[in-house]
Amino acid sequence: MTTPTPLLRSALFVPAAHSRALEKSAGLRPDALIFDLEDSAAEGEKAGARERLRDHLSALPKRGPHDPLRVVRVNPLATPAGTEDLLMACAVRADAVLLPKVESPIHLEEADVALQHCDAPAGLALWAMIETPMGVLRVGGIAGASLGRPLGALVIGPNDLALATGLRLSPGRPELAPWIGPVLVAGHAHGVPVLDGVFNDLSDAPGFAEECAAGRRFGFCGKTLIHPAQIAPAEAAFGPSAAEIAQARAIVVAFADPVHAGRGVIRLDGRMVERLHLTQAEALLARAALIQTRQGSNP
Repeated sequence: MTTPTPLLRSALFVPAAHSRALEKSAGLRPDALIFDLEDSAAEGEKAGARERLRDHLSALPKRGPHDPLRVVRVNPLATPAGTEDLLMACAVRADAVLLPKVESPIHLEEADVALQHCDAPAGLALWAMIETPMGVLRVGGIAGASLGRPLGALVIGPNDLALATGLRLSPGRPELAPWIGPVLVAGHAHGVPVLDGVFNDLSDAPGFAEECAAGRRFGFCGKTLIHPAQIAPAEAAFGPSAAEIAQARAIVVAFADPVHAGRGVIRLDGRMVERLHLTQAEALLARAALIQTRQGSNP
């Protein structure tokens, strides 16, 4: 049986500078909560946001196996704020640290060493924001970096990419495809999940749904979000549909039939199905089971 990809259908950014947002996040259940100390905190707010987040995370009970991952987006490690952010993330035993504007494997390696020095648990993962042209250019090396801890995800930053390149994005973001492609290739080549970037227009629910659907077709594992209302539609888009589950079960049953023992290709519902389709079906069913287990744990 194929091991399912970890669930990262929905990753909600939570601005640590906003007390109400932190309080509200405790009752939310996306696959991941990304507590942001970088973009959402102005220069004069960063120290206060860090301490507010420290208090919030320290007060939470130990994370259960089906609770959202707790990810801290830190400021660049080259800044004093970034160093303090990293130390705080270690102290509260976050599940992952999201590094902004990663442009080289060295950025990950430096963070890895720093985490070793602050006695971070081995399971504390690094996530990398890919949001600059240099980050896209070097993403193969970034995804394949040799680290002492997991590289948990690559995260596309479409707003920063558009700003850095002068892109003028239209509906569907076709202009972004050449920048997204290398990140997806690198992630899949090295077994690192890739998260699509945020959708900014909270009033455009159909546009958000279409961007999620397109993201899944592209091969993203999920999407970063800016509002709790986006959680449910993102998880629906990046989870298998009832029709996909039924088709996957039919493929598994067909290959298990003794009539097809040892065959590499069979005919099912008028089409040719290969063993690679069986592997895909098993992965999809494992993912569906993981989602069902998680949903069953919700109150």
